[in-house]
Amino acid sequence: MRFRRPLQGRRLSGRSFARLPAVAVLLTAAAGCSSTDTSVAVPAPSKEEAVLCRALHKELPTTLADLDRSDPEPRSELTAGWGDGAIVLRCGVPRPAGMDNAQAQGVEANGVNWMLEERDSGPRFTTTYRRTYVEVTMSTRYTHDSTPLAGLAEAVEKTVPSSL
Repeated sequence: MRFRRPLQGRRLSGRSFARLPAVAVLLTAAAGCSSTDTSVAVPAPSKEEAVLCRALHKELPTTLADLDRSDPEPRSELTAGWGDGAIVLRCGVPRPAGMDNAQAQGVEANGVNWMLEERDSGPRFTTTYRRTYVEVTMSTRYTHDSTPLAGLAEAVEKTVPSSL
């Protein structure tokens, strides 16, 4: 079953990130930068979702938030990265448990809705209302910067159809 409950959120702008709860800022400030030897778990989506993820992979930008593409290990069409792990995308991830929470924080960036999860290592965003879940994790230096999500929105919008 897909997430259907509306998320609490608003249109995302560069200033929106500055308004995240102070707790998130304090938690993420304690984390360090990611290493240059980035390794991530490759998702195992259904065949149908994998097709969408491969299409997304082909449309992803080579530069995001002024960072060059630097895909994590192991190489996969289900993952991508920029800036040696500063920003990591995984496509076809399982539905996050946080989507069951009616109080989950959500944002919208250029037509794509994302659920926000605050973590010590930096924010994690997962698309909502899409036929497969796309997850984007960012290092703490992007806690107040909406540029990465805005830069990914066109590719997501183009390749991962809405589930509504």
